[in-house]
Amino acid sequence: MFDKIKIFAQTLGCDVKEFISMSEHTSFKTGGNARLFVSPDSVDSLAELVKYCKSLGVKPLVLGNGSNTLVSDNGIDGVVIHIDNGFKRIEYCGGGIIKCGSGVSLAQLCMFALEYELTGLEFAYGIPGTVGGAAFMNAGAYGGEMKDVVMMCTHITPDGERSSLSGESLEFGYRKSAYTRNNSIITTVVFKLDTGNTEAIRYKMDSILGKRKAKQPLEYPSAGSVFKRPEGQFAGVLIEQCGLKGKIIGGAQVSEKHAGFIINIGGATTKDVTDLIKLVQETVNKEKGVLLEKEIRVIE
Repeated sequence: MFDKIKIFAQTLGCDVKEFISMSEHTSFKTGGNARLFVSPDSVDSLAELVKYCKSLGVKPLVLGNGSNTLVSDNGIDGVVIHIDNGFKRIEYCGGGIIKCGSGVSLAQLCMFALEYELTGLEFAYGIPGTVGGAAFMNAGAYGGEMKDVVMMCTHITPDGERSSLSGESLEFGYRKSAYTRNNSIITTVVFKLDTGNTEAIRYKMDSILGKRKAKQPLEYPSAGSVFKRPEGQFAGVLIEQCGLKGKIIGGAQVSEKHAGFIINIGGATTKDVTDLIKLVQETVNKEKGVLLEKEIRVIE
């Protein structure tokens, strides 16, 4: 079956690799091998690949920058579709509208907006992910969220058909969207921004990045905030109050800089990270009566 998918993907012009370590494609730097790692070069090839996989009963895992994903040490005995070079087109359409491929990094998008003197995306500067991933989970920080600036997303459905969502149909909520439940693959995101002042935009971007560097352990592999924010509270504060700041299991550590982060201090396995996540959840639930919900995606 995998040989069939490999050959079919190659005929579409996709880049195909076998038994690739997911530690090379996730920001945590952990995870076993993927049986097939396929990078489509266009929306057309992605659509055909999705159709073919469905015909064989295979449900691919979709991966962007891997900045919010933790993959099992056993790897993935299946197909990973990597949204990368075929999805990096970005263009300004006028009127504050940017059309952006889902494989574009948020950093690149923010710099592009700055170039055209467009404001509204400063909050996203420094978030280590792709545009598609950010729209998928309604990424946000420092008072802004994707829902504030996204007009429309185009996507490939699980049946391999092209479609789109806009406005309320995107169902943006706290770290979720329609895409967190519909299994469609985002291909393009359209943003509506306001006209701003170059220096003011740059100042805000630099200020936010400075705050990230000061408060977050960016020097270590991680997946950002591990847990969603409990209503009316902060996960990092609860974890610190439970005395877990600096707690280590194997090569994984609750960051001493920000307790909401778990970092790879060297040689961590995914099991180290998931064991530490479980310990944190159990301890905070026992001592504070709060069950922390994971923000990161764990692929077992």
